[in-house]
Amino acid sequence: MEREAIMFMDPGDEAPFTAGAAGEERAAVSACEHCGGAGMVLATDAEGRRRARPCRCQQELRQRVRLKDARIPRRYEHCVLESFAVLPKADPSLGMAHTMARRFVESYPLETDGRGLLLTGSIGVGKTHLAVGILLALMEQKGVQGLFYDYRELLKEIQHSYNPQVNSTELEVLRPVFEAEVLVLDELGAQKPTDWVWDTVALVLNTRYNDKRTTIITTNYPDMPASAVLQGSAAQRAAREETLGDRIGERMRSRLAEMCVRIEMNGADFRQGAGRARFG
Repeated sequence: MEREAIMFMDPGDEAPFTAGAAGEERAAVSACEHCGGAGMVLATDAEGRRRARPCRCQQELRQRVRLKDARIPRRYEHCVLESFAVLPKADPSLGMAHTMARRFVESYPLETDGRGLLLTGSIGVGKTHLAVGILLALMEQKGVQGLFYDYRELLKEIQHSYNPQVNSTELEVLRPVFEAEVLVLDELGAQKPTDWVWDTVALVLNTRYNDKRTTIITTNYPDMPASAVLQGSAAQRAAREETLGDRIGERMRSRLAEMCVRIEMNGADFRQGAGRARFG
């Protein structure tokens, strides 16, 4: 095969591809059976002229780099919208959630106008699958710069930055969270609430709200007020299931109502007896 000079091209703009791909990605391109690592192949256009065009391995390379940059865990890389299976006997809310997820991708960004989604429901109904599926679809179809963070992992990284022996600072951890075009924040409320946790949640959500950046959130807690403001006796309130208001505070729960459209998902835990990936 006749080859052009070795270069890596971005299929979108046909400019040299210089993203910081890891060595294993580069090795995969070098072994490409179509271009042999050149990054370009020769093709005949409609007028019969031979022209160089980016090899399809460049799109695959670009996608792998995007996945790494978006921090989507390998456990969830397969969680596309097309693979979200709604069984015939499943709760109707799951089918509705799937439909709303597809519509969200189709309408982004003009109709969504910075509003995100709040996916609520018990463990294992598919919230994380849908959230990641939306993010992957937006990255592929709309060229979105996305980011995935587990809520607890984000808090740990911020706390770790306070260690004087660590080179990163709190701002360095938070900057990509603030600036991501679309952020998936998984399992909001999973960390035991403290004043520091509440302040950190407020900082992240308020910053993204003010900048009109889209945030997709999953939580296992019902989107209800804190037990302290619910009606009933103190004993009755104490006996109730914890709510999202309990875990992030009423002020931030109110902020979420402005930032996100709520999608409630009900049903059985997909993981029970199925040996599937953790869907959250």
